[in-house]
Amino acid sequence: MTNILSIDLGTTNIKVSVYDKYLTPLTSLSETVHYNRDGDRVEFDPDHYFTCIQGMIRKAAAIGKWSNNEDVVQIVLTGQAESLILLDQNKIPVHPAISWLDMRSRKECEELSSVFDSELCYRITGQPELIPTWPITKMLWMKRNKPDIFHRTAHYLLLKDYIIYRLCGRIAGDYSIYSFSHYFNITEKCYWEDILHYCGVKIEQLPEVLPSCSIAGTLLPEWMDAEIGLTCETKINVGTLDHFAGMIGTGNIKEGVISESAGTVLSIATLVNTPLFSEGRIPLNCGPFPDTYVLLPVCESGGFSLEWYKNHFLEDLSFSDINETLIRRSYRIPPVFLPYLTGVNAPDFNENASGVFFGIHASHDKYDFALAIMQGVACLLKKNLDYMRDSGVKINKIISTGGGAKSPLWTQLKSDITNQVIELPANEEAACYGAAIIGAVSEGFFPTFKEAVDHCVAMVKRYEPAERTEYDQTYAVFTALYDSLKNVYALNANERMRGL
Repeated sequence: MTNILSIDLGTTNIKVSVYDKYLTPLTSLSETVHYNRDGDRVEFDPDHYFTCIQGMIRKAAAIGKWSNNEDVVQIVLTGQAESLILLDQNKIPVHPAISWLDMRSRKECEELSSVFDSELCYRITGQPELIPTWPITKMLWMKRNKPDIFHRTAHYLLLKDYIIYRLCGRIAGDYSIYSFSHYFNITEKCYWEDILHYCGVKIEQLPEVLPSCSIAGTLLPEWMDAEIGLTCETKINVGTLDHFAGMIGTGNIKEGVISESAGTVLSIATLVNTPLFSEGRIPLNCGPFPDTYVLLPVCESGGFSLEWYKNHFLEDLSFSDINETLIRRSYRIPPVFLPYLTGVNAPDFNENASGVFFGIHASHDKYDFALAIMQGVACLLKKNLDYMRDSGVKINKIISTGGGAKSPLWTQLKSDITNQVIELPANEEAACYGAAIIGAVSEGFFPTFKEAVDHCVAMVKRYEPAERTEYDQTYAVFTALYDSLKNVYALNANERMRGL
């Protein structure tokens, strides 16, 4: 038994991959997740989600078995954190699963924020703001709006807990996922009873929470099928959050390295060995290894800003076309862009903020605005890194993944503006690969994570920062512009509220 099967419980896609003991990929499958959307509500069928995973596991395990005649020794889970599932006493869903994308609980956020001091919340949960993403706000919404469902609910599970339960029969989660619940004490590693009591939720309604990368149990008997390599000895590993599995899959397993994922959102992650509660209130979460934490600011308007601009103003061009045109041009000074199209973004957490192009001249064209967006996102990255440095975090290099990393121009801009080396990993399926590394180390195929990473993780490109003093001026204008607009943002928000 040496094959490792990893499952990434994605928001857009579910991914299942199989690797051998040397972490050579044998197959990878992907299925799209379907949602029911109604305004702020975003729900999905948990049984359908699991049935999809069930078929993918059997197919992937069979391909692995046919490839090398080995059974699956571990199934390792990773993926999203906050999606909430409500079960009755018989452990049957009593309501559609509520996605983390669901924003129905804004009023409950206001209520909880009025009761629980934000600094207290930050010191307990590691999260600087009460936002509708957090499951605790959905629980209170159910109590206020669907009391019949609330009273029928015997178990509150997060999505990964539910899949673990369906695989091995144990209701269990892991520390890293519960960092995003807003009812888990990340330093004491226990539930926060005060906020749960306020929301009418009992500790016994919640899963057992295990250290990340722990074994929860073995496959239930109904899963066993020797022909495809699923046996009574196949272990279920709780794994860790997808961002953290991605860190492992790209070699970021020690302090001083920044993982930057430039997808629709810009997420920035770095491992620290002590709980670092900063004045800048950088989100802090339980890490994937014992006694570790991860600083994880997330900027919702990261890659989305360029995607929005292309779709509305350059719809006839591909991203490659835009990049190639910008590379061919001589240097031009574009406008300065604040990438706050969705507000809130770390490290400022200003829900009133909005996107701004500043310094527009008649000589500017559509490509200059695209370049401005790339520079603005790079400045937002630098701003977060500066907050980390001010909090005592040492930064040696950045490992970049996601769609934005495919642009040499944009990646070089980030290197120049942040004055940091940026490396690109060979393996783009970082979360599944990181989960497989977790399984390989758990089984002793590699004695340590360092040895596994040294053996399996390679970088394919390295960007060195160039001396570009003009970018210092760009960043100075970027920060001064945001600071000068704080009162304007608030005034604009008040004006919009008056118009409702």
